[in-house]
Amino acid sequence: MTREVVIGVDAGGTATRCVVVGLDGELLGRGTGGGANQFSSPDPAAALEGAVRAAVRDARGRTGGLAVSSAVFGMAGASAAGHARAVETARGAWRAAGLDGEPRVSDDIAVAFASGSAAAEGAVLIAGTGAVAASVRDGEVVRRCDGYGWLLGDAGSAVWIGLEGLRAALAAVDGRGGPTALTERLAAALGIAPGDPQEVIRVVYARRPAELGALAPEVTAAAAAGDAEAAGVCARAAERLLESLAAAVPDPAPGLPVVFAGGVLAAGPVADRVRAEVRARFGAEPLSAADGALGAAGLALRGAGAPASAHVRLIAAPA
Repeated sequence: MTREVVIGVDAGGTATRCVVVGLDGELLGRGTGGGANQFSSPDPAAALEGAVRAAVRDARGRTGGLAVSSAVFGMAGASAAGHARAVETARGAWRAAGLDGEPRVSDDIAVAFASGSAAAEGAVLIAGTGAVAASVRDGEVVRRCDGYGWLLGDAGSAVWIGLEGLRAALAAVDGRGGPTALTERLAAALGIAPGDPQEVIRVVYARRPAELGALAPEVTAAAAAGDAEAAGVCARAAERLLESLAAAVPDPAPGLPVVFAGGVLAAGPVADRVRAEVRARFGAEPLSAADGALGAAGLALRGAGAPASAHVRLIAAPA
């Protein structure tokens, strides 16, 4: 028996996840692969193909034949600057997996929103390794702020917090700033002795910028423990994220859904401050993003004409 399904893919820089979903919102198959960022991953096409093949194989093992009605690929690096390349890569992987038709390619912003809300319109604030805020309508980003990468922006992201924490630690050592537990905490996290700026320089400049996001939990933990300098970093991070959200959604309707995604907004002093301000401004409790592949599948369900209840069922299912 052939079952009509949709496929959703969330292709990030370090991992790719794919799901196969029935038109009623039932999750039928999962697959994973390597990173598929167009600008940073070694072989995006192979990662996409592997994840899709694995999910389809899983679904066929449970249901038999599949007829794919719609597919959405949410791909990191698929914004305007990389959209054409992402579409080419996605189509190639789709054909290599032996599937008919072709997927719709979106970036990971709209997919993140759809993983936390089945509403047609709303806002999403992402603060993980990078940071971006956006207004979303009908599966498309209609306005965005930041997401420019660690060198030009991503204000309030994990990398931004890690760098600000390092700057505060160095300022404490050379006398520009006040004493802070970050001097010892960040040195320990980097595997060096505290108090030596040259060692900080040596270790930090040898790392990829994205790796510095791993220092953010040390900064937020120090802030939670009462460290004034760390608390200042977290307060500034929250302010930057709120500024980005206000720029992306300058005049929100009361009760407009806002989805939070990324580790910075999961818990801790930054998340607490941002959540409180969003609750007051939007008049609703922020929602939490689920697996981005579910969000992509939710958009595919919409494209296939499935009822909104199928999308709701999908993102409400246990991980």
